[in-house]
Amino acid sequence: MSVAALRLIHCRRLSTAGPPVVSETLFFFIRLCRGCLFITYEVFALDKSVTINTSAILQEKYKSYIYLSATSSTERENLTAARRELHKAARRFLEISSMLFLQSLDEHFSHVDADPHEVALWLLLKRTQSPKKAVRLQAVQELAENSHWQDYQYQTAAQVIDQRTAVGLARTPQVDLRFFRQPPALPDLEDVSEDGLRQLLASLPLSEVDRCVQYFTSLALRESNQSMAAQRGGLWCFGGNGLPYAQSLTSVPSEKAESFCLQALVQHSKSHCDRIVENGGLQILQRLYQLRRESLKIRRNIVRVIGNLALNESIHQAIVQSGWVSVLAETMKSPHVMEASHAARALANLDREAVREKYQDGVYILHPQTRVDQSSKADVLFIHGILGAAFKTWRQKDRSTLEEEREAESEDHYTECWPKSWLAADCPNLRVLSVEYDSHLSDWMANCPSLAYRSRELLNKLKLAGVGERPVVWVAHSMGGLLVKKMLLDAADDPDLQGLLKNTKGIMFYSVPHHGTFMAEYSVNVRYLLFPSIEVRELCKDSPDLRSLNEGFLNIAKENEIKVLSFAETQPTNISPMIKVVVVPTQSADLGLGELIKVDVDHLNICKPEKKDSFLYRRSLQFIQEALQQFISQ
Repeated sequence: MSVAALRLIHCRRLSTAGPPVVSETLFFFIRLCRGCLFITYEVFALDKSVTINTSAILQEKYKSYIYLSATSSTERENLTAARRELHKAARRFLEISSMLFLQSLDEHFSHVDADPHEVALWLLLKRTQSPKKAVRLQAVQELAENSHWQDYQYQTAAQVIDQRTAVGLARTPQVDLRFFRQPPALPDLEDVSEDGLRQLLASLPLSEVDRCVQYFTSLALRESNQSMAAQRGGLWCFGGNGLPYAQSLTSVPSEKAESFCLQALVQHSKSHCDRIVENGGLQILQRLYQLRRESLKIRRNIVRVIGNLALNESIHQAIVQSGWVSVLAETMKSPHVMEASHAARALANLDREAVREKYQDGVYILHPQTRVDQSSKADVLFIHGILGAAFKTWRQKDRSTLEEEREAESEDHYTECWPKSWLAADCPNLRVLSVEYDSHLSDWMANCPSLAYRSRELLNKLKLAGVGERPVVWVAHSMGGLLVKKMLLDAADDPDLQGLLKNTKGIMFYSVPHHGTFMAEYSVNVRYLLFPSIEVRELCKDSPDLRSLNEGFLNIAKENEIKVLSFAETQPTNISPMIKVVVVPTQSADLGLGELIKVDVDHLNICKPEKKDSFLYRRSLQFIQEALQQFISQ
């Protein structure tokens, strides 16, 4: 017990024994002192009980320290110098960047104090904005040739480049696809395609298109409505017609309807560009393209529509902003010649920086499909016949299974289009075009295009493509040769097309029925199998129309000294398992001007060389080179 407590007890005992000894003030003071002493004692006792020896902790802490040896004065100086150079390089980079983006830049960049490897990306991007066209073109080419940059540099470029530069890069050979921004995100791909496409097609006016397009649009909408009803069960309810759906069970109904709608949209895109864009057509087509990537035909028709829309310069920005440049750049690398050529036409129509011509629907660039350093010296145009096409007519001769196996073991690869693969390699300074016209339109109704109508239509398209401004050689198969003769006769009567006639240096005919064919009189069924168009009456042997066409062409060919080479088939063509016939006899294939060569092939293969070193191709190449020798040798 503490001393204070003993004193307190003693005082209490004294107070009970007699009268008080101390005053009340003294008693209060004593109590206060007693409390302070008690608290002080308890604090010291508590401190003693919780005191920890920290010596062990300090020893472990010392072990975790990192002890550095003393740095020599030379090392300190080197470190200081390196730090100084780093800060200097950083300041230099900022100064150069400011000069590039805040000041004008001349062609030689003489006032930019930078090594060639420094800020190369930004320097090239700035040059693409130069006021001088030659500088811009060269910058785009150099930009595309750099393949050693990192991903972040490509991403930076994709965010910075403008519309003109993006299109130029897409038309540059071997460009890296990382230069292009990906198409914007598209929600709900599965809910898009057919219904949106059908609504887009239904929103387009029919008053400004010909009756063939009206018919095909109605057909597409009907097929689409039936497909939508089938998917919703409408064809099987009361009053519905389930037969069309039952007949289409072997294929996906929606894809079939989409194909119909796209073919109709191709025709509308020639005259209703603004309306298609206003109604969200670019986004609908983008969604459909992503959804149907496995369908080559649907992808091809979509790109064909974009190529038609690109003819209208006022909607170029909308096309670029909707992500189509990256899609077209990727499609240009497609192994399928037809698909890549559709993309090449679309990009050429978008490229107003380097391309002056415009390529309308049906005029395809086979070579060059990308930007080139020098302009082409001459043109070679390929015109197919009825039921032909711009690509399949000019493919290499089909091979048997055994020949395909031999081909796989050799380096002689099959080509889907020999003018693009072979002729372009042998004559790189030529522009090679393939022309396609809608020969299937004549199946729709009796008043669809005639030979005269097609001639005028193609002449207008070729004029926009710049055909006639340089020397020309025509290559035609079957009825395509009659179309060429008609176009040249029309050009002779048109003052605006005189250049086309004067620049025509040669024509090569593959089994062209200059004097008609017995097929026109052979059988109604066979006749419409081969020549289902309105011009079939003009193909009758020695018809007045053919005689007049031939006489008029011979006159202008002689006056303008046009070289002519004709090939004639000698083998019958398999029309059916029971019918074989020579479609164009030698007498009809003989124009009466130039050289006539008989070839041991049928009508379909007369324009399809077996291989590159075959006589048919070598002689064709020789004729083209001889007709254009004085122009392409310069």
